[in-house]
Amino acid sequence: MTAPELTLAALDDDDLKVISARLQDAVTRVGELVFLPRSRRFAAVFNRYRWEADDDTRVRAGLSLEGVKAAAARNIRRDDPEAVLCLLAIRFHAAEADAPGGAIELVFAGGGSMRLEVECIDATLSDLGEPYPTRARPSHEDEG
Repeated sequence: MTAPELTLAALDDDDLKVISARLQDAVTRVGELVFLPRSRRFAAVFNRYRWEADDDTRVRAGLSLEGVKAAAARNIRRDDPEAVLCLLAIRFHAAEADAPGGAIELVFAGGGSMRLEVECIDATLSDLGEPYPTRARPSHEDEG
């Protein structure tokens, strides 16, 4: 039996928080993060942990952000497309003078991040294939 595919859209900060939760602990390679300036699109492919499932599985998932005006990476080895990144969160920083625009920040483990200047929030997350088993459930040490 095939698992249902997840497809989510975000048009505001609350929607984006739902996508962020679904992508928490997703892993990707640097080469799978792509900014297409002519199309004003950012696209990425992740192996996301299926938090909503009753088993320890991951699935390939695509994230697309539209209306992206600029992209900048910090503490990400862009010279190594095979370097692995673990996504911790996606955050929106509203621009007071440019509403509904602002910046979408992808925060990675180890201090890396991507900042995407956007006209507005316009994001889509879609599963791309069948779930597959993973060895371990991601866990977080108490940081408090």
